[in-house]
Order: sequence, then C-alpha cells, then structure tokens
Amino acid sequence: MTLLPSPYRALIIGSSGTIGSAFIELLQQDPACTEVVGIHRHSEYPIDYQQPESIEAAAKALSSLAPFQLIINTIGVLHTKGWMPEKKLGDLNSEQLIELMKINAIGPALSIQHFSKLLDLKNSIMATLSAKVGSIEDNRLGGWYSYRASKAALNMLIKTAAIEFGRTKPNTALIALHPGTVNSRLSQPFRGEQIGRPALDAAKDMLQVIQNLGKADSGCFLSYSGEKLPW
Repeated sequence: MTLLPSPYRALIIGSSGTIGSAFIELLQQDPACTEVVGIHRHSEYPIDYQQPESIEAAAKALSSLAPFQLIINTIGVLHTKGWMPEKKLGDLNSEQLIELMKINAIGPALSIQHFSKLLDLKNSIMATLSAKVGSIEDNRLGGWYSYRASKAALNMLIKTAAIEFGRTKPNTALIALHPGTVNSRLSQPFRGEQIGRPALDAAKDMLQVIQNLGKADSGCFLSYSGEKLPW
C-alpha cells in the first residue's frame, strides 16, 4: 500500500534550485497535489543553511500551513567559485570539509528535526536528496572527499532519524533519494550537459519512486530508478 495519499499537499525546500524548481513545476501539474509551497534563501519564509537559525524560523513560520503529506529537500552543494571537489588527499582542507558538512549534512538534519513537525501524522513522506557517491560500499574511484563524506553523514542521519520515526511517526517514511546526474550548475563542470538529463525528467522519476513508497521503505537509500542503494 502506497503511503502518499491523494489528494496531498507538498513543500519543497530549496525551490529556487534546478531540481527544486523542477519539482515545483511538476507538482503544480499533478492533479493529486492540491497545493505546493516552495522555500529558499530569498522566499517569504527564507531558509539559508549558512544561518542555521533560519531553519527553525522557517519551519515555525510555515506551521500555520501544516500539515503537509510530502516534503522534499533539494538543497545541496558540490562546488563553489572558491573550490572544486578534491582529486587527491593532498587537496583536503578543513574549510571545505566544514562547509560541505554544514550544507549537505547539518542543514538537512536540522530540516528533518524542525520540518518533520509539519508532516501529517496520518500518512506522509519526507525525502532528502542525497547522492550515490555518498555510498561507502559503492566507492570505487575515491576522490571527492568532502562531498562523499558529507553525503555519507547525511545518509547516517536520515537512517537514524527513520528508526526514531518508526516509534514516533509510524505512518511517515523518511528516505534518502539519489537524483542521478542532472543538467544543472552543480554538474556543469563535470560534463553534466553531456551525461545528465533535464531536471524535469529527474523530478518525474523521483516523484514516481515517492508515489510507490510504503511504510517499510522508511530509512532506505533509493535511486531515481527505484533501486535500493547500499549505504
């Protein structure tokens, strides 16, 4: 039995990004979705992972619109103007490690803490975008130390929270979701335009996975294809 009810209301965290905006567009076209709300750094209720206090503030501001049956967090960072993913151990530096942990692990974990209070206790799903390169078992190429470590940390935080949800929110599924390579600013330096696919296609694939989730899927790490990925 699928967990996402029909009709449902959705919240997209990071709705100004490439994948976030694609989810907004897709959900606005879904007749089962009666309302979709998007938040980002410059929205009416701003959320900025550089300012952790904004996470709780945004969740509290949106509490009057609750409950939501679907929350999707699309915020993440791979590189900036200042640095790129490390190719070797010698490239490792504390500033980059701290920055990616803050954006890719700490911010999403605090989002689960605060925004899960807005979920419908009857039936709901909260999906956080992770990345296959965060899989320890699947790591065969090495490199990308900070990004891999931050996504592996995120996966552990999601898995741990899902175990707690099993006791406190038994009708909620909490998952880590790998979007694949998407044509975006994040993937552009890595031949994203050649090997990636349009963000709307990626959002459609991920929404199909979400629509097929059941209670037993909570705490899973899933690919956009529905494949269960190793931690």
